[in-house]
Amino acid sequence: MSSIRNDHEVARDLATEAGQHLLRLRARHGFDEPEVLRTLGDRTAHEFLFSSLGRLRPSDAVLSEEGVDDSARLHARRVWIIDPLDGTREFAEANRTDWAVHVALWENGQLAAGAVALPAQGSTLSTVDPPWLPDQRPSGQRLRITTSRTRPPEFVQRMATSLGAEVVPMGSAGAKICAVLLGIADIYVHAGGQFEWDSAAPVAVAHAAGLHASRIDGARLTYNQVDPSLPDILVCRPELSSMLLANIRDVAERDDAGPHAGG
Repeated sequence: MSSIRNDHEVARDLATEAGQHLLRLRARHGFDEPEVLRTLGDRTAHEFLFSSLGRLRPSDAVLSEEGVDDSARLHARRVWIIDPLDGTREFAEANRTDWAVHVALWENGQLAAGAVALPAQGSTLSTVDPPWLPDQRPSGQRLRITTSRTRPPEFVQRMATSLGAEVVPMGSAGAKICAVLLGIADIYVHAGGQFEWDSAAPVAVAHAAGLHASRIDGARLTYNQVDPSLPDILVCRPELSSMLLANIRDVAERDDAGPHAGG
């Protein structure tokens, strides 16, 4: 892989190649020992991405879910934020495709490039060529909210009830945001706790495609912070954002419970 490729292409190509390594590992190892497969998947993808970035972008810092957090990144101009295997649980389950590889670049205070590989779905969404966002969603179509299949926040069900929306459980955060990008869902909302690597790459692609992405109180998503915790997120079509942010506030006030309570 040539070092002269631009950052968007590096993100796309590394996410895609890491995904291919994971597919081969999955096929070779099988699913009889899921815990072992999860551990191997995390390590294999991290080692590939970390070594590749060290070769292609040796001057850049790296923040990885599977790596040691080097505080030098806080003073770096460019930081790659990676989740080598997002949706580890789903990766180790036969026939599940809702797991991903995230590669994002943070530069001078903002996300500059990103890619989300969905290896088991045979696709990579990236800032090289962001998905096309239709001008309008089909009229009369029920809203669809995608959320965690194993740890759905209680407020999401309350929110869905108030909106008359359908809840679509799914695995990794990357797969869920890609579902919004691809029109499979209209909304991704989460408040159960996450980290920067869970959302950096899919948010980079979402922004490039014209989607709204923010904290659930409407605040800006910020990356390369001292504490990489980034506990909540809302991703949706831009015309839905004001209504959804108001709905989140209303649900919390009506139930006298904040979005982070329960679930």
